[in-house]
Amino acid sequence: MIRSTVVSLVIALFVASAGCSAYPAPPVNLPRALPSTTVGPGDVFEVHVMGEPNLPKDYRVNPDGTIDFPYVARLMVANVEPQDIASLIRRKLQEAKILNDPQVSVSVKQYNSKKVAIIGQVIKPGIIPYTESLRLVDALSQAGWFTPLSASNHVLLTRLTKDGGSITVEVSVDAITDGKRPDIPLQAGDTIKVPERVF
Repeated sequence: MIRSTVVSLVIALFVASAGCSAYPAPPVNLPRALPSTTVGPGDVFEVHVMGEPNLPKDYRVNPDGTIDFPYVARLMVANVEPQDIASLIRRKLQEAKILNDPQVSVSVKQYNSKKVAIIGQVIKPGIIPYTESLRLVDALSQAGWFTPLSASNHVLLTRLTKDGGSITVEVSVDAITDGKRPDIPLQAGDTIKVPERVF
């Protein structure tokens, strides 16, 4: 009786350890996701000038990175932070002697210039818009999730680095959805590749 109990415990421990080792090792060299809040071509932002309700509010960044703002003509805003765009508009309105001390705020409505690519064994491969809160599971959900042929335990995530290179790591989405590992924040420009499962 004791022997059978010991054998059962050994088998249970073996099964448990096998289950834990079913996930590939977590990535250790993936650079931390960098926030990306500068605007680019195609992005849409709202400008609010206090006390000036008649000024247009919504602006889409032109392909050349500019916007046309009333009274101050064309402004280059590509790769500029929203708060710096507000400062630029304020300064230009003062220089043109339109307003003495304008209070300007800028908020981005759509980041169309920042994308995340999802390729391979997902229902809807393609490009999705990047948002600051976007994570790996969220992105895969937007792509319709995995196909029956996907290797969801071996998803490849490629991230651009500061020096212009890139790093590719293997991620177990199974471990994330099973609650064994945290979800991974994404960065603008990331590429997610879901390979086909090897039978």
